[in-house]
Formats: sequence, structure tokens, C-alpha cells
Amino acid sequence: MDFALTEEQQALRDGVRAVAARFPDDYWANRDQRHEFPWDFYNEFAAGGWLGIAIPEQYGGGGLGITEAALLLEEVAASGAGMNGCSTMHLTIFGLNTIVKHGSEEQRREILPGAVDGSLHVCFAVTEPDAGTDTTRIRTVARPTEGGYLLRGRKVWITKAGDSQQAVLIARTRPREDEHPTAGMSLFLLDLASPGIEMNPIPKLGRNAVASYEIAFDDVFVPESARIGEEGQGFRYLLDGLNPERILLAHEALGIGRAALRKAVAYAGERVVFDRPIGQNQGIAFPLADCAMRLDAAELVARQAAWRYDQGLPCGREANTAKYLCAEAGFATADQAIQTHGGMGYSLEYHVERYFREARILRLAPVSQEMVLNYISTHALGLPKSY
Repeated sequence: MDFALTEEQQALRDGVRAVAARFPDDYWANRDQRHEFPWDFYNEFAAGGWLGIAIPEQYGGGGLGITEAALLLEEVAASGAGMNGCSTMHLTIFGLNTIVKHGSEEQRREILPGAVDGSLHVCFAVTEPDAGTDTTRIRTVARPTEGGYLLRGRKVWITKAGDSQQAVLIARTRPREDEHPTAGMSLFLLDLASPGIEMNPIPKLGRNAVASYEIAFDDVFVPESARIGEEGQGFRYLLDGLNPERILLAHEALGIGRAALRKAVAYAGERVVFDRPIGQNQGIAFPLADCAMRLDAAELVARQAAWRYDQGLPCGREANTAKYLCAEAGFATADQAIQTHGGMGYSLEYHVERYFREARILRLAPVSQEMVLNYISTHALGLPKSY
């Protein structure tokens, strides 16, 4: 059993850390407050070839695994960029695996090289207002018409849609059947410049440099050539991306926790009250030590999940566990960082309030903590399904 990173993986971490260090906390606070996409940060990573780390080499990518992609995103988050930084590239780095596995060769050539060099942005349009976690209840439909489909419906919480040219979208091509609720859904590669599309940004608590959108589709034409894979197999294709997404976001939560802990420890060592550093008090030191241990423990589960995925082993239990534990540890550490700073933790000056706001979303997305517990109790423990 070897817990050490390879020389190549360590070099990757060092390289990402060096690039991310050029964008300090004040940069991210400014972008977050002004709701501005961090183009210079994104372009820097694109120029360095980082965006294509997990895309096959024949399309210009690095052809590496989810472990390397996870290490990259953890370092981005740990730099202080948090979710604002990770969300600029998260879907490009591994989300396009759906097209790699199930897209046509024409679609791969159209999408993947542009994603690698940063010139093409692709978002994922899955979530709907009346469906939420239960994707089988989506109401967006794609009705057959001459040469393709007419798309009608709504999607919500679509990250980066306003800055994207294409969307990987799921819609119903057949009515829902109670016996087979996952059947009859298809994936499409949608040109977001098509007539009949209306977008509106959703005001939200955090991660404001990367906007989330509600999108309405009013008989938008989608050519048959834009369907990804076979009609009716969209839900099955989506499942291929669930475990990788959980693993990546687990590492992002770790990164935010590491950034928050670093800030808290520094403040605890510098802040003097009653003639001594506050970190000399066990009431300050012990909670931070507890956070450090929880982050370390969660990291081990996350690394195991990534390793199992890259080895082609079953990893549903490990991926869900990693997402749950890392989200809990990252958020608890961000919360403790505010507590350590006292009243100043509530100010914008020390940045821990931003970490807190961004860590909170990881307890909700891409799957809620409650649904992870449902998965573990049913699939790992064999208890009756409760939903």
C-alpha cells in the first residue's frame, strides 16, 4: 500500500500551485464582489495546457486520470481561489468525459480541442425547478421534427451558461414510464446561440464570479447530429459522470478547508490578546487541530476513491463517502476559521467569510448530504430504499 504521490503527480501539484499563486485572495474577492468572470485566471490555465489534463491525447489533451484532475482542482481551491476558481474549469477538466465516451467522432473533434485550448466553453444543463435530485422527473422535452428535435422546457442552476457556447443537455424524448422511469431520456449537444433560448442569472449566496443561470427553451431546433449517442440512453450516459464528479468536488472541498485552516492558524499565531497569541489557548488551538485531523482523514478517502476509479474498480461507495466527508470537513474548517478570527472573521478583509460561503455549496451539490446517506444506507448497508 503506497500513499506517496508519484514524481509526476508532485510536479503537477507544484506547477498548479505556482500558477494559482499569481492570483491572490484580493483578486478573488474583487471578482466575487463585482460578479466578474476571472478571464485572466482562466486564460492562464488554458495557456499552460491544464484544462485538457484528462482529455485524450489525440484531441490535444494530457490523457491523465481523475487522480491528477482532482489534485489540480484541490490545489486551485487551496490557493484561495475556492469554488470561483474551480468552477471556471471543473466541467472542462472532466465533465466532457460524456462526449469522450459516448459522443460521435465528429462531436469529439468539434468540442474537445477547443475545450483543451480554452476557446470553447461547455456547460451542463441537467437540473430543473420541479425535478431537483430526481432527474427522472425532468419536464424538458425534445419532440422529433424533420431533421432533428424541437426542445421546450426550463433548466436551473446551470453553471457558466452565459459564458458558454455549447451545452450538454438532457431532455425527454419519450414520456416517463413508472416501470422504467430512467428510460426515454436523451443527451444533446446544444448550440446556445440558437433562436428560442432565454437566460437569466440567479442571484446567490456565494461563488459570484461564476454565474449560475435559469434557461428557458421555446421550440429550439436541435439537429439529429447533435444527439449524443443513442436516443433514450441519456440517463445511463449521465451515470458515467456521477462518481468522477463527486471525487473532484470532494477534493475541491478539501482545498477550501486547507485554505481556511492556513488563514486561521496564521491569525491565531499573530493575534495577541491578554499578552499572548490567541493560538496559545486550547479553546482556539484544539478546534483547529480537530479540523486538521478531519481534513487529513477525508483526504485519504478521497484519494482512495480517485485511485479506484482510475483502476477501473467499483467506487460508488468511496466516491459518495469522499464527497460527504470532504464537504463536512471543508465547511467545518471554514466555519472554525471565522470563529478563530472573531468579529474580524465576519469582515471581507480576511477572506474567511468567502471561504465559508463557497464551502457551503459543497454540502448541497452535486448531490445533497442527505442523498449520499440514502445511497450508503441502501447500496452499502443493504437497507430498504427510503425514496
